[in-house]
Amino acid sequence: MTQEINLKSEITSTQTGQRIDQALAILFPDYSRTRIKEWILSGAVKVDGSIVDKPREKVFESQQIEVNATLEEEVSAIAQDIDLNIVYEDDDIIVINKQAGLVVHPGAGNADGTLMNALLHHCPDIEHVPRAGIIHRLDKDTTGLMVVAKTLEAQTHLVAALQAREIVREYEAIVQGTMTAGGTVDEPIDRHPTKRVQMAVINGGRPSVTHYRVAEKFRAHTRLRLRLETGRTHQIRVHMAYIGHVLVGDPVYGGRPRPPKAASPEFFELLKSFKRQALHAVRLELAHPVTCEIMSWQAPIPEDMVNLTKALRKDTELNPVEYL
Repeated sequence: MTQEINLKSEITSTQTGQRIDQALAILFPDYSRTRIKEWILSGAVKVDGSIVDKPREKVFESQQIEVNATLEEEVSAIAQDIDLNIVYEDDDIIVINKQAGLVVHPGAGNADGTLMNALLHHCPDIEHVPRAGIIHRLDKDTTGLMVVAKTLEAQTHLVAALQAREIVREYEAIVQGTMTAGGTVDEPIDRHPTKRVQMAVINGGRPSVTHYRVAEKFRAHTRLRLRLETGRTHQIRVHMAYIGHVLVGDPVYGGRPRPPKAASPEFFELLKSFKRQALHAVRLELAHPVTCEIMSWQAPIPEDMVNLTKALRKDTELNPVEYL
């Protein structure tokens, strides 16, 4: 179950100069400091109408505070023996190659069978780390690399690195439409005003930046390499839809598949049967939270995206006149 939280208040003279997380803990005593910090970091807090996402930001008398957040029911995760594709592990971190269909956190409709359940089984001591060490998410049907902290010290360092945009996250995607060049989408993202499960480009939303370059062009599709500068919910999917190039198979933002003219029945059927967004976290690079060593990993493109790419190449070869 979830609950929409809408809170408003005003900074008093006694709170002038305080950190915003400290001030909100006093203004809204019904909520824990941890939850308030999460709201700030997620962009759910506005001061005088502008998002403030740094807990250390100072506040001053008469400033208007507004909180618009989703309060999720607390879920106690249990350890479950679920296969994980671990590509690296030491005493401080785990790097996994997440498979499609694996939800990251327990929640409404997914009480168990998640990455968090699997981590608690694989590394029982991780229960002492908030969120079982998970510092960033991949959508249920997005595949690829994620880093998890095994200790509180490692988590603290990795969260700070993520906030400072020091962790490199690169993706491969296949989108509809032929793109001629790469570029950058720098558009704010927030919850869709009417569609609860969707995000959207919204004026006043959280700053969101996605860089992309063309890796391969087909008749009516493009394979992209993307790099996240920020990490908002559904960011790549929303930004690509915003510029008119939705991800193939995206069940939320993609709409019906649009095969090119003269496409073979087999190719059309493949497009229709591709039921997840064609998105894979292919590369991860970071400074180790303890040793500070720069480390990098790459995850092979999953079979379904490999097969889709082969089909797109074949379609392009069979119809060279229409290739752009």
